[in-house]
Amino acid sequence: MPTVKISREQVEHIAELAKLDLTDQEIDTYAGQLSAILEYAERLNRLDTSAIPPTASVLPLRSVLRPDIPAPSLPTEIALANAPDAAQNQFRVPAVLDESP
Repeated sequence: MPTVKISREQVEHIAELAKLDLTDQEIDTYAGQLSAILEYAERLNRLDTSAIPPTASVLPLRSVLRPDIPAPSLPTEIALANAPDAAQNQFRVPAVLDESP
């Protein structure tokens, strides 16, 4: 079984790319952790998945949206009841466009 080993130099290179300043102890720790991750990925690659059909998701597809059923809207008086400023059955808000040239 071939093992994947990440060297200190590779960890230092990755740290440089990510602009990380690692201590010697962190470099050794990350080298071991990254090696373990790659070894596990190698084990997964050896699994026989030829009998498993390709899937986008392991969960059954279902819509999380509610049905779009028309219903009566909220009366204007109730919608505007707590508005700080209203005129002509509309919300009145401060202008957001600058009119200077």
